Amino acid sequence: MKKQRQQFYNEFCDSILSITPAIRFAGIADPDGKLLGISERKGLKPLLSPEQRAQYAITAATRQFTRLRWEYHLGKIHYASSHYAKLIRATIPITDKERQLWYVLLLTFDVDTHNFHEIITQNIAPLVSQNTSRLIQK
Repeated sequence: MKKQRQQFYNEFCDSILSITPAIRFAGIADPDGKLLGISERKGLKPLLSPEQRAQYAITAATRQFTRLRWEYHLGKIHYASSHYAKLIRATIPITDKERQLWYVLLLTFDVDTHNFHEIITQNIAPLVSQNTSRLIQK
């Protein structure tokens, strides 16, 4: 069963990556920040080592808990992004109906991707919504 879940996570990340060549990386992490599945653009030279990427996933999951705390006052968070000199990072919380965090989708885009908001809201978010029930299976 665990192997099937791992395959599902990787395939889900592959489907995110196939949306546009502007996406460098897609990863799915649990609430503790453990990476469960990843997909990288072919030929990509990663800017972070696997250890650094794992540390980033832990930090991103922790930040999602902080953001979810403010939803009562500010409304539902759809995604968060950071713009670095070398890339754009985005995180999307994957929650159940009670807004409990199940996963964090980690994304990186090429730094010159000016339409990343549209890519996220029009392509990636619907794909997440279509797969949420499969992702949060107990």
